[in-house]
Order: sequence, then structure tokens, then C-alpha cells
Amino acid sequence: MSRPTVTRFAPSPTGYIHVGNLRTALMNFMIARKSGGEFILRLDDTDQERSKQEYADALMADLDWLGLHWDRVEKQSLRMDRYREAAEDLKAKGRFYEVFESPVELDLKRKKQLNMGKPPVYDRAGLALSEEEKAKLRAEGRDGYWRFLLDQTRIEWTDGILGPVSIDAASVSDPVLIRADGQVLYTFASSVDDIDMGVTFIVRGADHVTNTATQIQIMEAMGGTPPAFAHHSLLTGAKGEELSKRLGTLSLRDLRARGVEPFALLSLMARLGSSKPVELASSMEELIEGFDVGSFGSAPTKFDAEDLFPLTRHYVQGLPFSAVKERIAALGVPEDKAEDFWAVARGNITVLADLEGWWTLFRDGATPLVADEDRAFVAEALAMLPERPWTRDTWGQWTALVKEATGRKGKGLFMPLRKALTGQEHGPEMADVLPLLQKLPRL
Repeated sequence: MSRPTVTRFAPSPTGYIHVGNLRTALMNFMIARKSGGEFILRLDDTDQERSKQEYADALMADLDWLGLHWDRVEKQSLRMDRYREAAEDLKAKGRFYEVFESPVELDLKRKKQLNMGKPPVYDRAGLALSEEEKAKLRAEGRDGYWRFLLDQTRIEWTDGILGPVSIDAASVSDPVLIRADGQVLYTFASSVDDIDMGVTFIVRGADHVTNTATQIQIMEAMGGTPPAFAHHSLLTGAKGEELSKRLGTLSLRDLRARGVEPFALLSLMARLGSSKPVELASSMEELIEGFDVGSFGSAPTKFDAEDLFPLTRHYVQGLPFSAVKERIAALGVPEDKAEDFWAVARGNITVLADLEGWWTLFRDGATPLVADEDRAFVAEALAMLPERPWTRDTWGQWTALVKEATGRKGKGLFMPLRKALTGQEHGPEMADVLPLLQKLPRL
């Protein structure tokens, strides 16, 4: 039996969670649950200016709505002493060094290297600074910041999605891990946390591959064992366009407001970009059982929010009355008609919010669609409508009377009556609709 896996989802609470975040969260959640392991929600909130409690609360509410329940919450903002301790340890080991270049100076260096045909990698000039030179730079008003000294070898790992990965550390700049204002940056804080919290598997986006290479060395320098990694593909729009700029419009709260159901969203994101077909799952257990991180590819993955609505329709239309009883009652549907209303409306909705439109139609009557040539026919037919109460048999009895009186039959008989009573050309069986109609149209 495989060992329980410890995973984590580590969002920054600087905005609302979107579909790209969800993909990462869901994969880590399912890997942990499939192995009977632990799923950690870690708030990467070291950026105190941009991190907001309202965003932290919102992302936890979104995860809870989806059923992605975490085993514990960690906050990086509460671990600053630990990061300082780890930094001092790496300084003592000669793996942290102080630098003073301004952004303008670094940009000039990069341009010079590119003009010489060299990779734009930091030249490690800070390593050569004496204590006297550092003191002079501080006296000039410069603030030092800290880089990690990479061991310039090849960094290799077997990625759970990408397969064998090999990155030459000499082609990567020594990463800045602590800013001049003392802010601990993601690459460092995350490395410390992953070791301290016993994380054994990390799934994240392909844009983190270079981060992974440097973090492996940071973890090893700390004396830790790096976890296994898998880097999923990045999402694009339906036509292959870059999606990152639109992710703000694809927040989970916006999709939820549009009526997308949790299992529709989870079912799509659990299979999107994999070799397995997208199928609506009926339970979290089914989703987890069918998940295999190795089935995902590395190519950019197209995401179209409209694909969520057929799945939502399938899910909603399969709900039992007990699941929607309270919602239907809140619309004002009489208790004795509620179950019949659900039976009639369920096959004609995509999201549950569509129920309101159907009840409004049944309660208040539709705006009739009556062609001029049908106006006299419809008026005559309505005058022949039997007295209430109407049952499922009333439609057949009524249309038989109208057929006999007018000679109309088939579509010429039924369609004008449907359009007059519902204002629509298509919809539920009229035998089911008629008993629910509270008002008749005014012609």
C-alpha cells in the first residue's frame, strides 16, 4: 500500500480564486484524498499590502462550496520568525549573499549580456563585495537584498506530468529571496514551508518549472528532502488565446453567480487536459477514484466556460425533488403543486435560477404569441376551455373539443394554443403545463 501523500494548495489572498487556481487545488486535493493523506490550505500572505482577509475568507468559502475541504490552514504571515531563522542558517552555510543593484542597473546588465550573445543571468557581482564596500553602499542610501547562491549543476527530477526534467542551474539567475524591505518572497517561504510541513507531492502550473528547479536546491541546502512534483499545463481560451488576462472574469464566485453547479465545475476541471473523457461525476468519491495525474498532457489546455453549462444542465435535471424542495417553496409555488412544478420544469432548465422564469410564467401568465390569422381561432378555443380544476387529462379533452368545433388538427391546432398559453414555441408537455397555469392570457 502506498504511503499517505501530503499535498498543499497555496494561494495568495490578493484576489478571488479563478478556474486556473481551482485546477491546482483540485489536483492536490484528489491526490491527498486518494492516498488517505493530508490536504493543507496554506495562505501565502507575506505581501501584507496586497493580501486581504476578505479574499482569504472568499477563497475558503469557494473551496467549501465545491467540497474541497482542507485538513488544516497555515498562514505564512505567522511564520516570519521561522523564515528569518532559515535565512540565518543559509547565510551561515554561505548560500545567501547580499546584493545592492537597482532595477535600472540590473536591466543595463541584462541588455549588455544579450548584446554579447550571452544569457541574461545575474553576474554574481554581489559576491565580490567587501564589508567596507557594503557599508559604503548603505551610507549612500542603498538597501541590500538577498539572493540564494545556486550550485551551478544540472537540476533534475521526474515530473508527474512532464516526465524527466533537467535544468542547467548556470542558465538561471540566483533568485532573490528576501527584498530590501525585508519581505520574504514566495520562492523562499514556500521552500521552508514545504519542508517544515512534510509536503510530499506538489502539483502546480507549468509556469513554475524554473521555480521548482531553484526550490529543489533551496530545500536541499536546508537539509530537507524535496517533494515529488507535477506541473500541469496552462489554460488558454477556447480559441487558444492567452487566458491569464481574462482569469479575473472567470472567478469561481462569478461562475457560481451564473448558476454553475459544483459537480459540473469539478467534473470538467478533473479531466480537462487529460486523456480521459469529461464525464459528469455523481460524487466526490467517483471523481477521486477516476483521477490519475499521469493522464494529463503538457500541451496548453483550452478552457471554455460555456462547456460548464451542458454539465450543469445534466446535473440539475437529474436532481430529485427533495434537493430542490426548499428552493421551489421560496419561489412561492403552492405546496400541493410544488412536486408537479418540478416534474414539468426540470427538463427545460439549464441552471436552477431558470425555475423562477417558469414559475413567473405559470403564476402571472405569458405574453401570448398569436399570429393575426390565428387570433379568432385562439379566442374561440379559450372560450371552450373547461372550468377549473384542470388535470393532466384536460389538455386532451379540450383540444378534442376544439378540433371538432374548428376542424383544425395537428400542428395547426396545437401550436397556436401552446404559443398563446406559454408565449413559446417549445417547452414542456402542454398536458402537464395546463394544471399549473394560474392565469390565462389576455388577447
